[in-house]
Amino acid sequence: MFVKILKSTGAILAGFASVAVLSILTDMVMEKTGVFPPQNRIEAYIWWMYLLALVYRTVYTVFGGYLTAVLSPDKPMRNVTILAAIGTAMAVLGAVANWDKTSASSAWYPVLLAVLSFPSVWLGGFLRTKTAR
Repeated sequence: MFVKILKSTGAILAGFASVAVLSILTDMVMEKTGVFPPQNRIEAYIWWMYLLALVYRTVYTVFGGYLTAVLSPDKPMRNVTILAAIGTAMAVLGAVANWDKTSASSAWYPVLLAVLSFPSVWLGGFLRTKTAR
């Protein structure tokens, strides 16, 4: 029982870490290649940059749910749901914490990240459970 709890926790952490690492690395590549401005010039972002970030972060979030389901020792959708709840809570906290730094023209971005978090993770887990049968 304890081993299953540890494996489930590891599956959730792996899903969370994969989303975070992939998002950060992609952000860095986008900045280094000049697609995005440096973080200290976030006011220079325009709508399509936010949209691009939203797309790749959503894809990574689906992957995180899929990975969690793959690594789960049993009841993968339970672990995926836990990851989805954690990810959504973190996205909401991030949006609230940075709301005063968000311009009116880009306020939709953190809101959509939070809104899409749960269904994206769930979709990844669902896709895995469908292909595993």
